[in-house]
Amino acid sequence: MSDWIADFINYLSVERGLALNTLESYGRDLRQYAEYLGAQDYPSLDAVSRETIVGYLLHLQEEGKATATIARRLAALKAFYQYLVRERLMAEDPTTNLESPKLERRLPRVLSVGEVERMLRQPDPHHPSGMRDRAMLELLYATGIRVSELVSLNLGDVNLEQAYLRCIGKGQKERLVPIGSFALESLRQYLAHARGRLVRSSQEQCLFVNHHGHRLTRQGFWKIVKRYSQEAQIDRSITPHTLRHSFATHLLENGADLRAVQEMLGHADISTTQIYTHLTRTRLKEVYTRSHPRA
Repeated sequence: MSDWIADFINYLSVERGLALNTLESYGRDLRQYAEYLGAQDYPSLDAVSRETIVGYLLHLQEEGKATATIARRLAALKAFYQYLVRERLMAEDPTTNLESPKLERRLPRVLSVGEVERMLRQPDPHHPSGMRDRAMLELLYATGIRVSELVSLNLGDVNLEQAYLRCIGKGQKERLVPIGSFALESLRQYLAHARGRLVRSSQEQCLFVNHHGHRLTRQGFWKIVKRYSQEAQIDRSITPHTLRHSFATHLLENGADLRAVQEMLGHADISTTQIYTHLTRTRLKEVYTRSHPRA
């Protein structure tokens, strides 16, 4: 089964062009499924039936896995078995007509404008790493790009003269996103006074580098966000994605067009973007309830 999983992951990479993080997620989910089958003494994949898949999903539920996790695991199995049937490695797909568990759609956590501004004031503008951190935080909030897209940026992806960046999103789709004036100025300061002091090689093309002079990782940036949120005394759990959510919510609160926000976020389906309109309505109701004398 491990060979089939490897072939499937290679297919997703070459034929579908899925991002590395997505490929790793598929691989991890399928390997855990293979471990479950091994523990159940299944001799081969041919012995797997619909009841086997249902048993696996119930096993995940008994382990206390979140509904979203179970839904993701089932999606991976469906894609895997569809691939095996299409390649004629299996005669039948045991996941046929299995429905994914319904997900509770949680509203994303967002920061207030004041909290964002407090957080952006924390990096030290007199130190190279502080200039880098300020530029990254400003850019993430100004564009709403994903953290994976942020750390993947190269020097040639940013146009300072025309104030936009080019990023490659999910499914290797390219999009152009405008950059606001504050983020633009922070980027200019970083490129003029900090990046050259952090980078080790003139051949290095990545935009944001760590203290070793190499590309900053997602994990490295997550630590940066955590540090500055604590220094800004934000008493909630903040992730890089929180700034993306805040970007979308603040745009819509100030009258931005939903389709334009969808384009900037790189959402394939506008229904994904519409959750932010629900969030803005919820916030408006909270303000009304708190402020109106007869609410």
